[in-house]
Amino acid sequence: MFCSKSIQGRVDKKFCDDQCRNNYNNRLKAGKNNLVRNINNALKKNRKILESTLPEGEGTAKASREYLLLEGFHFKYHTHHYVNKKGNIYVYCYDYGYLELGNDWFLIVREKMET
Repeated sequence: MFCSKSIQGRVDKKFCDDQCRNNYNNRLKAGKNNLVRNINNALKKNRKILESTLPEGEGTAKASREYLLLEGFHFKYHTHHYVNKKGNIYVYCYDYGYLELGNDWFLIVREKMET
């Protein structure tokens, strides 16, 4: 029994209704999923910030560390790295990424889709 409502029906019934059962199971799983949910939310937010930094139709843009941090960007969270032939390391959040240029400036890029 999860809530204080009376249970009617079968003797072995544990919940008064579907909502009560769902609430119980959601609370039970919440602790296990919080870390993953928080990381996924940070990744999605980072991607959205990078996407909004690129002007429509442009492949690259520059942004300062200060600007990205003010927007809520978390440098700790990313999905993958790409090292080009010159040895430059691009850090990605899904299909948007950045290259550190130095002096707290970054080149924001969109990953080219293969056709």
